[in-house]
Amino acid sequence: MSNENSNKDFSTSTEVAEKKILIAPLNWGLGHAARCIPIIHFLKKNNYTPVIASDGVALSFLKTEFPDIQTIELPSYNISYSKYGFLLKWKLMGSFFSVYKAVKEEQRIIASIVKKENLVGIISDNRFGVINKTVPSVYITHQLNVFSGFLTFFSSKFHQFIISKFDACWVPDSKGEHSLSGELIQINNPKVSISYLGNVSRFLFEKKKKKYDILILLSGPEPQRSMFEELLVGELSTYKGRVLFVRGVLDSSTISSTNKNIEFVNHLQSKSLNEAINTSEIIISRSGYSTIMDLAKLNKKAFFVPTPGQPEQEYLAKYLKQKKIAPFSKQEQFNLSDISAIKNYSGFINNYPTELNVELLRVFKKN
Repeated sequence: MSNENSNKDFSTSTEVAEKKILIAPLNWGLGHAARCIPIIHFLKKNNYTPVIASDGVALSFLKTEFPDIQTIELPSYNISYSKYGFLLKWKLMGSFFSVYKAVKEEQRIIASIVKKENLVGIISDNRFGVINKTVPSVYITHQLNVFSGFLTFFSSKFHQFIISKFDACWVPDSKGEHSLSGELIQINNPKVSISYLGNVSRFLFEKKKKKYDILILLSGPEPQRSMFEELLVGELSTYKGRVLFVRGVLDSSTISSTNKNIEFVNHLQSKSLNEAINTSEIIISRSGYSTIMDLAKLNKKAFFVPTPGQPEQEYLAKYLKQKKIAPFSKQEQFNLSDISAIKNYSGFINNYPTELNVELLRVFKKN
């Protein structure tokens, strides 16, 4: 597997090399990569040199956000998504051997990079093989429990076993009443030190004049992203308000609608997306956890449509509905008129602080 660096070569300076930390998000939509953005800024603020490692759209996305940061291409897990949501767990189980092979290749690459670049630490966001016993390794997840229907007990125990191999686990959430992930982070007797990061979002709230009535935020793996996009375009064909439709793709493909009130964009970088969300009245999106953190940070009202067959998103949508924060609909039942239910929900009005403090970095000073 080839390594892919930015225009700058890895520095050979001992002083700089001793401060390098590898940060590697899973390539599963853009959520894992997006929530690594504030952590990358946090590392830089505290005089560490981040090195980004991932694959696919996650790596491409972070390259656009940080064009001057060095990058490494990791092997793809090659997880395919099902057109039919109820088949997802079986598709994931069928991907076991391709994931296992990628994890082994990851471990080989990471071992080489640790020696070559004298890393002081590793941060893995849900990448099982991004770990090395010779340097402190941290795992980021909001899924201490992995919901997978009747397989939940086994998937949770397996994930907890993976987490236990790391020196620490960082959870992007808060405990207690302001938790955004509920039962996903509830665990007894963890076998690794757990730190709670609060709401890890790349965005900042600003009170702005409304520009859009609806902002569509699409994300996630294919083919479900495209299926939801087609559904939304049809539902919005006669809508009278102004719509910004962010497709969540990094290629140059195009889409159109007979409704001239809809503005389509494939992708927005963080600053522009922050502005778009702040100037939109209602957000329609998947109930992906990183999206939820972003909307909570910006005090928005939202309507969620979970990715079919993804129990985590289905749970989060139900959890937020129970808390009277936001309504949701299953994709196959979605109708644009459903969003009128938003008036009966509070939206994200509580303070969801970020708790990235320097104490977290003590783990990298063990050596």
